[in-house]
Amino acid sequence: MKQVVLGVVLLVLAGCAAEQLRPGAQKVRFMQAEPKGCKYLGETTGNQGNFFTGGWTSNENLETGARNTLKNNAYDMGGNVVVLLTNRAGQTGSYSGDYGGRSQQTNVSLSATVYNCPANVLNQ
Repeated sequence: MKQVVLGVVLLVLAGCAAEQLRPGAQKVRFMQAEPKGCKYLGETTGNQGNFFTGGWTSNENLETGARNTLKNNAYDMGGNVVVLLTNRAGQTGSYSGDYGGRSQQTNVSLSATVYNCPANVLNQ
């Protein structure tokens, strides 16, 4: 029984850490607008958190994890630039009768378009 409890605790703690950047993905840059002179590669989504582990994960780790997942996905597609389309933060809450309720952020999802840009566009 102790092994099961320990396994659950370790699983929850692992779910609280932000997704890590894979090698090479740190080179992916965010831009505010569609870059000129770049090849469009598609769209991708990055997210972090869920209804189970999200309550124990800091808002910072939720956002960082979603951003890192987005950059990892873009890198896997051959991209080096992402332009954010949407940014959503999910919340769950509980209602406790006459006393109202509370809610907390449990996940972050980011959607973006992915581009491969030459060095001269990145250095502007």
